[in-house]
Amino acid sequence: MLSVLQYRKIGNDVARHVSAGIDSRALARGSIDEEKVQQPTSPTPNQHDIQEKQDGDHILVRLEDPENDPLNPQNWSLLSRSKNIAVLCFLIFVQAWAGGAESMANAKASAQFGVSKTAENLSTAMYLFGIGSGALIAGPVSETVGRNPTYLVSTFFFLLFVLGCAMAPNFAAQVVCRYLVGVAASATLAINGGSVRDQFRPVKRSWVFPLIAWANVTAPVLAPIAGGWIAAHPRLHWQWADWINLMIGGAAWLLAVFCLPETYLPLLLEWKAQHLRRITGDDRYVSEHGSAGSLASRLKDKLPLTAKFLVTEPVVSVLGGYLVLLYLLLFSFLSGFDYIFKETYDLPVGLTGSCFGAIAAGTTFVTLFAPVFFSWTRHKTEHIQGASVQPEFRLWPGILAAPLLPIALFWLGWTNYREISIWSGLGACFVFGVVLVSIYISSYEYIIDSYGDHAATALSSITFVRYIVSGGMAMAARPMYEGIGVRWTMTWLGCCAALLAPAPLLFKLYGKKLREKSEYAK
Repeated sequence: MLSVLQYRKIGNDVARHVSAGIDSRALARGSIDEEKVQQPTSPTPNQHDIQEKQDGDHILVRLEDPENDPLNPQNWSLLSRSKNIAVLCFLIFVQAWAGGAESMANAKASAQFGVSKTAENLSTAMYLFGIGSGALIAGPVSETVGRNPTYLVSTFFFLLFVLGCAMAPNFAAQVVCRYLVGVAASATLAINGGSVRDQFRPVKRSWVFPLIAWANVTAPVLAPIAGGWIAAHPRLHWQWADWINLMIGGAAWLLAVFCLPETYLPLLLEWKAQHLRRITGDDRYVSEHGSAGSLASRLKDKLPLTAKFLVTEPVVSVLGGYLVLLYLLLFSFLSGFDYIFKETYDLPVGLTGSCFGAIAAGTTFVTLFAPVFFSWTRHKTEHIQGASVQPEFRLWPGILAAPLLPIALFWLGWTNYREISIWSGLGACFVFGVVLVSIYISSYEYIIDSYGDHAATALSSITFVRYIVSGGMAMAARPMYEGIGVRWTMTWLGCCAALLAPAPLLFKLYGKKLREKSEYAK
């Protein structure tokens, strides 16, 4: 709805400027003298002599002054952009929430559908597989039709499939709906970094990205808290977890319909080109977006590139591997907390779900430092609008947090005894939450700053692998905890974390040389 009004406003602005005597070719360049808009004059001959970038018989609609043109989302008011980020965080939160919504009802669901608890883990795994497979096309879709319709349409189908989960009569229906929930959620969870880049210049992203990271990683650990108490309630059916997800998701979708504008600048320039063609009757006005290929051609170009990034770009493969490990841990805990807390301390299902609050506390603790990240970044850059940030500077949260991950895992595993207070394990989970957000922020911001226009492809590669591997781990978690126990499971994962711990520091030291050798990095 808001994007429709936005489209009309661009048309009204173009019509107002043309009627005020502003040369339409100057409009195509974004060169507008607002004083002339208030005092209409007839076009003078020399206005048509202004040099312009042309492609054959086409006049290219572009931004001549990106720092001041009001069409550029980065020039919108801070209040407007903050509202957009708040709405986007709400959308991310409700769709990431679905990942852990049913996890605490494993026993009840498996009993109702007549399957084992391990088989019921397929519910979570299929959601993750859905996100992984959908992430491959989410970026090209949003770069073809725009961010706004991608969010709104995908979220609408997300709600339909969540409704299907809430009403699933059997295991097969539940699994199919959970996969489709993941596919629908993949658009929002895969392209939200692009929306941040659309609206915020490098320095301010250090303030905004912790909020986006918090919504992405905290929702899956808050959902089991609610799900645990729903499963424990004698008069509530376990599928009420899906009904709650549907209600808050519906509220987020309605808010997005009325409050979330289009932020993808190439599409906004195409809208301007359309209005210039309509108002002037001159079909030469085109934009780069309008001249680009169809969705099919974009997919043909982008999908092989996604695989190529994983193989040829060390930054993507190593930082992607780090995020894979973190998400593997995060979603294995949905089953693992039954062994870490429920069996060790004889906790009821409601309190077992509440243990996820320790991870949420850790993620929130780091997010509260967003103003500090911003001040630090501001201090290290030039005090000019649009100042660039050295990508390696983004790695500091990861450098500081990386050594804490193996410590947290060894701590969690080797204090998992009934004789040791449960608060020890909860403390380790708090540290894990700190690491989770810190690595997420560092990895995403580093990749966005390093790869520029190719960042969406790089992030799609990571998102695909992260969720596909996590889906496999969701299935393997219960047999692994049962087979080798909590202590050796955490030891094995802690050793993997120890091997990856130096990665952020190594990229800080050698990242610039790697970027110079890369075909795609800035």
